[in-house]
Amino acid sequence: MGNADLRDLAVIEDVAYDDLAGSVVAVDAHNWLYRYLTTTVKFTRDSAYTTEEGEEVANLIGVVQGLPKFLEHDVTPVFVFDGGVTDLKEAEVQKRREQREKYEEQLEEAREAGDSVEVAKLDSRTQRLTDTIVDTTRELLALLDVPVVDAPAEGEAQAARMARSGTVDYAGTEDYDALLFGSPLTLRQLTSKGDPECMDLDATLEEHDLTWEQLVDVGILCGTDFNEGVSGIGPKTAVKTVSEHGDVWGVFEARDVYVENVDRIRSLFLDPPVTDEVTFDTEIEPDIEAAEAFVTDEWGVAADEVERGFERIADATVQTGLDRWT
Repeated sequence: MGNADLRDLAVIEDVAYDDLAGSVVAVDAHNWLYRYLTTTVKFTRDSAYTTEEGEEVANLIGVVQGLPKFLEHDVTPVFVFDGGVTDLKEAEVQKRREQREKYEEQLEEAREAGDSVEVAKLDSRTQRLTDTIVDTTRELLALLDVPVVDAPAEGEAQAARMARSGTVDYAGTEDYDALLFGSPLTLRQLTSKGDPECMDLDATLEEHDLTWEQLVDVGILCGTDFNEGVSGIGPKTAVKTVSEHGDVWGVFEARDVYVENVDRIRSLFLDPPVTDEVTFDTEIEPDIEAAEAFVTDEWGVAADEVERGFERIADATVQTGLDRWT
């Protein structure tokens, strides 16, 4: 999830959903989807999202329950899906895989003990975005006429680029590394109850008298998805030392430390593989009937779990359309 130490440095303010009306948000799709997937698994009965063949598609419930929050506030989400993952992230991916395996062992123990509360908690923690989950999510979004963009690499980097180029108004992710990718304004807590919060890059740089490049250096010293941080250097110390020595190499020399692949990591944030050739339509006209049939008939999801969500999507898009004509 990126470097949470950055929260101690970032300028973040709550923003009312009503103030976001008419805006477009490039959403880190995997980040958003994973949160709704785990929440659905934790609080929904297994039979509601498990096919006769035993395949779990809790994501379909999550998408239907999550989309209305955007549409009811006249916010257009553009879901940005990951492309290839850099080899520098393999260590982070492996760490997450090992943690998930530990949870899976604990889950079996909880099942054997008949601890339903612990089972629900651990079941949500063992979720991962399978090909089926990603593919069915994309098909459902297509039926609902929700725009999708394919990133060359990191979805978060592409979302940040779209916000930086003005293609969208905000990037949307829970990952603080959006700052390092250069997203000017990033909406967080899009999957939480209540209003989101907005992370402001320019205000953050001004607050600490740093350049974007120096903020990336601070992130590298603290640790990112692509590298471990330097032992003994937290966010405040990182800001102080980068300010004193100019950049990460000055810190290395002064403290006799080093981060492997620092040039590549720096480049991944400052000049990541992204594209400006993105097109999408913000006029959302969902085929609710086809989407419902896809979810409940084709994939066997319990109708009572998605009925209200589809109603909210239909009502929101009809109202938005009427508002644009008045």
